Amino acid sequence: MTSESIKACCADLYASDLARLALGDSFHPGGLELTQRLGLLLGLGGESRVLDLASGRGASALHLARRFGCQVVSVDYSIASVGAAREAAERDGLTSRLHFQVGDAEDLAAFANASFDAVLCECAFCTFPDKPAAMREIARVLRPGGRLGLSDLIRHGPLPADLQGLLAWIACIGDALPIEGYVAHCEAAGLVVEQVQEEDDALAELVREIRGRLFGAHLLVSLKHLELPGIDWPRVTRMARRAERAVQEGILGYALIVATKP
Repeated sequence: MTSESIKACCADLYASDLARLALGDSFHPGGLELTQRLGLLLGLGGESRVLDLASGRGASALHLARRFGCQVVSVDYSIASVGAAREAAERDGLTSRLHFQVGDAEDLAAFANASFDAVLCECAFCTFPDKPAAMREIARVLRPGGRLGLSDLIRHGPLPADLQGLLAWIACIGDALPIEGYVAHCEAAGLVVEQVQEEDDALAELVREIRGRLFGAHLLVSLKHLELPGIDWPRVTRMARRAERAVQEGILGYALIVATKP
């Protein structure tokens, strides 16, 4: 599978009806509560210019603009997600503080050096095929003293073979790293890691919610009250069940990382 096809797969998955059903409005563990905590750790305020990478349908960007009054530029690979985010900003009357565009986190050529006070990347860095390139771009667009707020899946040791297979199927979380891996990418790009906070409970709660939502969706589909064509329900159910067990066993977790550009 090429890097471009992996990016397209991830973008399509997170723009899909199934993803919205399973994950709700905010597509990462901890939801907007953890987004707000990252905003506080980044020191955001009314004068801040923020880049939100892999922003999806814009839930985090909308929340940051409302809560901190900052300017947010959001980039996502999915044309459909960017369109939905723009519509949400218009509905909320936040278009003066928000800008959404289609783009690739590994190539931010549209932005000048040192053009952002902060970069936010939630539950997405693990999906980037070329992580060194993405981190170099993050470091480039940050101003000196600017901060990166990264939240992502982490793994403790090797993944079991059956879980690797399931993760390879969805492509988007098949490359979760140990905390040390994320830290190493930051440091290799010249960033200084200031804080690491483990948030495994947030991931466990999200996985439980996903299983419940998938059960409800499957029931509605069976009763013909909902249409979700083309979904392999047994495979999806096994994936959710196995992921929950991996979290319970401490194989998968979640963490917040804050790094600064000297």
